[in-house]
Amino acid sequence: MLIDGHGRAVNYLRVSVTERCNFRCQYCMPEKPFSWVPKENLLSFDDLFKFIKVGIDEGINKVRITGGEPLLREDLDSFIKLIHDYKPDIDLAITTNGFLLPELAQKLKDAGLKRLNISLDSLKPAVAAQIAQKNVLAHVLEGIDKALEVGLKVKINMVPLKSINDNEILDLLEYARERNIRIRFIEYMENVHANSDIQGMHGREILSVIKSRYTIKKVGRTPNSPSFNYEIVENGYTFGLIDPHKHDFCEDCNRIRLTAEGHLIPCLYFEEAQSIAEAVKNNDIEKASYILKDVLANKPKENKWGSEEDSDNNSSRAFFETGG
Repeated sequence: MLIDGHGRAVNYLRVSVTERCNFRCQYCMPEKPFSWVPKENLLSFDDLFKFIKVGIDEGINKVRITGGEPLLREDLDSFIKLIHDYKPDIDLAITTNGFLLPELAQKLKDAGLKRLNISLDSLKPAVAAQIAQKNVLAHVLEGIDKALEVGLKVKINMVPLKSINDNEILDLLEYARERNIRIRFIEYMENVHANSDIQGMHGREILSVIKSRYTIKKVGRTPNSPSFNYEIVENGYTFGLIDPHKHDFCEDCNRIRLTAEGHLIPCLYFEEAQSIAEAVKNNDIEKASYILKDVLANKPKENKWGSEEDSDNNSSRAFFETGG
């Protein structure tokens, strides 16, 4: 079992396979031109897998593939199969914008993928295009339908932004409920790479919108999950709220992150990282295991998004390198 320096068990590894993305979302990387090609020094899937095996052997039982947009990485299904074949019962998932799912959902399912988290911030084509800076909605909705059709479990993530999509919270809630899939509303995580003009909604504001139509009751935080869950009394539907600004958000954090270039990141908010690239390229599994444990020993206790002591609590982390 992996234990961090604050006594928290860590069993969840998020692996970014690219920092490239086919969207330019306002809350992530809006200033990057679409012609931009990052200077990625990507680890091969084989080298990434070497480290994943280290993690699994030490107690990791949940792996999520992220980006950038992970579906842009060629032959991703072969990487999924490597992980699945090594530990068939592992909780294996992808976070994606869904744009490429119509063509890839079946291949990913066949390779052993179990679940998808799909970003869906609007049901209005013009608003979706405003957020992503690209005409994306039709492809994303088709991708969600295709994922459900092939038997993948789906969750929807929405980031409510004031004066942009804040009037669609109930619409997206109903969209998810009608399809029997979970939706999670995510508080915007302030970061220096986002559009400085956007403003997110606090969790209490999101809940207030939902309460305007429904009676809700607290279900609580699933152990180790970033989502606090609520149930709609009128119909029993359960939705989630991811609220990194709350003081208890980090209390039972069980996650570490690996970038496509081999940087092992203990906390999404902070820049600190150590590289396992050289170790895995040299097949030095003992060193990779040592780096993993050293990173965990120095994992921060909590982020600073909700800090009252630091008014400038923007993170300098580039989410397109690590996933959310």
